Amino acid sequence: MAVDAPLLIADVPWLLYRANFSLPKSIKGADGKPVNALLGTVNALLAAIESERPRAVVVCFGAEEARYRVEAYPPYHAHRDPMHEDLAAQWALAQDLLASFGWHVADAGDLEADDAMGAYARAEGEGGGRALLLTADRDLYQAVDEHVAVLDLGKGGACVARGPEHVQESYGVSPERVPDFIALRGDPSDGIPGAPGIGAKTAAELLRAHGTLEALLEAAERQMAEANFGELRPRVASALSENAELLRTFKRIATLVPIEVERPPDTLTDFGGGAAKARELGMKRLAERLDAME
Repeated sequence: MAVDAPLLIADVPWLLYRANFSLPKSIKGADGKPVNALLGTVNALLAAIESERPRAVVVCFGAEEARYRVEAYPPYHAHRDPMHEDLAAQWALAQDLLASFGWHVADAGDLEADDAMGAYARAEGEGGGRALLLTADRDLYQAVDEHVAVLDLGKGGACVARGPEHVQESYGVSPERVPDFIALRGDPSDGIPGAPGIGAKTAAELLRAHGTLEALLEAAERQMAEANFGELRPRVASALSENAELLRTFKRIATLVPIEVERPPDTLTDFGGGAAKARELGMKRLAERLDAME
């Protein structure tokens, strides 16, 4: 294992959903029920391990939506369809299957997998290591820094690490300003509408000019109170001022919750253990492939 090998931190809910919609449900296990989501999740993790040679793997689980986020803003995730029973059945098996590989299972409980991922990334960076976040959730761009990157999983298992420069290029703001950006621009995948009439370009421009969402809202509220033509366009100042508290709520929702975690020890993947569990679930081809990887 290389001295500078990274810690791989995986967004299991995203991997399960991704695989469930990309692989046919005709892939079935010992009980005749679909195992496509499980297979796709393991395949993605194996591809990332082969590409990045991590020192250990943390597989993160959590609630579909954190209760405090729904309480703060009831429409959060409300547009999402309930989980299909085929996926729910595989979800229930996922922790045991992934643990059989010797991967560290982190369950955020009432919080979301994102929150656990951010916590492990922060712990790894503070401990002098490197972390790679395997996810498509751009909320996690806020965790990116000189020690942490988001790992994009492309076609054919190709992996690309996205660091601070990519976040700046993509959003027009630095990683620490991503929650501010999401609050302003919105996030349709989470049901967050953002500020009326403010898109990605304007959101980035406003944050570059004012630094933070709070400073921007204070400027808008001051401009509206004084009824003057300040630096903000009247329409923008009005939209920000009228929705100030809601936008502050959006930022709280978009901000990862700090969780105290410990850095996991270096752990090699147990392909034999994974093969045994896969065979138990009736995933024979996966088991055979894992046997060959020992």
